[in-house]
Amino acid sequence: MEIWLPEIISLIEIAGILIIGVGLFKSFYHYIISSFTSRRYPIKLELANALALGLEFKMGAEILKTVIIRTMDEIIVLGAIILLRAILSLLIHYEMKVDHEYQEEKLEIKDQY
Repeated sequence: MEIWLPEIISLIEIAGILIIGVGLFKSFYHYIISSFTSRRYPIKLELANALALGLEFKMGAEILKTVIIRTMDEIIVLGAIILLRAILSLLIHYEMKVDHEYQEEKLEIKDQY
């Protein structure tokens, strides 16, 4: 397990990085397109989804690291990293929820007129 687990953790972290990177590029592409056209795209939601999913992968890798930790200092650092990523994830989910509610409210107002 000590031989393969670091490679598996690295692959999961790379997957998280790729998800965030692709989401950033996709959101930026749609931002540029919507800047020059009248077409609207939920850029903020797209980016938030990519960030949340990427953070989930990164957090999964951190949790797997707990298997190979040997000292209390490493556990404290890893716990702090997991806590920070969990808080970031919760904030992103909250922002997505608020933005979704705002968009629905905006549509309801538009439909009334």
